[in-house]
Amino acid sequence: MLWKGSRHLAWALIAVALVWSATADDALAQSKKLKIGVIYDYTGPLAGGGSDLHALGAKIMIDHFIKKGGVEGYQIEALYADAQSKPDVAINEAIRLIEQERVDMLLGFYSSAQCVPAAARIEQLKKFMWITTCISSAVLENRNLKYVFRTQPSGRQFGLMSTDFIAKNAKAKLGKEPKDLRAAIIHEDGAYGVDVSKGNEEGAKKAGFNIVLKEGYAATAPDLASLVTKLKRARPDVIFHTGYNPDISLFLRQSREQGLRFSALIGHGAGYGVYDKLKESLGKDVNHFFNVDPISIWQTNEKALKPELPPMIKMVGEEYDKARPGTVIRSAHVGMAASNTYVFMTEVLPRAIKKYGGIEPDALRKAALEVDLPEGGTMLGFGVKYAGEGSPMAGQNERAFPVIVQYIDDKPHIVWPKSLQHREPVLPLPSSSPYAAN
Repeated sequence: MLWKGSRHLAWALIAVALVWSATADDALAQSKKLKIGVIYDYTGPLAGGGSDLHALGAKIMIDHFIKKGGVEGYQIEALYADAQSKPDVAINEAIRLIEQERVDMLLGFYSSAQCVPAAARIEQLKKFMWITTCISSAVLENRNLKYVFRTQPSGRQFGLMSTDFIAKNAKAKLGKEPKDLRAAIIHEDGAYGVDVSKGNEEGAKKAGFNIVLKEGYAATAPDLASLVTKLKRARPDVIFHTGYNPDISLFLRQSREQGLRFSALIGHGAGYGVYDKLKESLGKDVNHFFNVDPISIWQTNEKALKPELPPMIKMVGEEYDKARPGTVIRSAHVGMAASNTYVFMTEVLPRAIKKYGGIEPDALRKAALEVDLPEGGTMLGFGVKYAGEGSPMAGQNERAFPVIVQYIDDKPHIVWPKSLQHREPVLPLPSSSPYAAN
């Protein structure tokens, strides 16, 4: 009887041990969590200039991985913060998320004016920063940042692409040799506008354009009439414009009112990538304007992408439509943030966990530097390879590139580069445009 009692006790102890072990395993699994601090502008002028759309794209992708149960045994928790379109608020929110909320990393950021100081502060705190937007070269150039990575192309690339496009089409479309072409470069005076305008100036000089005006302005300026007056005097054939919104809408309204005429207007992302806002403010006047941006994920050649990407693109589009019913043109902004977040979730995070033992900043950094995706490896069509330590652009995706779209009758058409062209560009502006030179 004693033996039987001992045996029952032994089995009872084993059962208790198994329950305790399972409970401990569950607790361990639950404790394995990646806390992501997500910062975008949900209020202020940058929200309508594209930041809220990037925020939507990132959230769609983060929610997708949360629903999947996380990544490699790690649950995903996102804490969202509003930068309010102010650099100081962006920095304060980043510090709050790191020091008070104990997030493991930061993701997001739209404005380069925020990214430049925020990246330095986050690097100082030795936290990992995954930038989905912020295209200014100044964010990374010659800063030797170890924990800051950006998948987007740089502002300099935007500026060079638009001037190259005009140079290659000047004679055939505008009837002028590049040296006879009058170009104006205008931009908001933050890090983003300044960087793109430098690319414009570099490309314009290389092409031999006659630069008749180059001027910056505050994105929050209540009146741009004096800038329009200067442009009227300068008589540019082509205007290269970098801005957010409402400054873009303000500029174009005042240009129409004051009778500014030109042959082509090329915008560079941000507010020019939010077609619905432009259409809301300007109606049919936006017809035939150009925009430089990474390709919309809904315009990529699906046959050229990794097979797992088209279903993700479909999912992002469906979630976008649920969040923003009635959208005329799906903004490329949503797809950019979704794609760049997907790269982190599928390429960086799993490698950090499996190969480098977890989610510490150094593990994430090592994993990021090993990402090697060929063209077609992302929803945006380009590949991924980040510049490493010692490079003047450490942390920059060296395989990223933008495209140029032209808005025609509520549809975006890729017109440059030639290899991705959907149709020939309409140049100069047709006589139906209130801005047409002829």
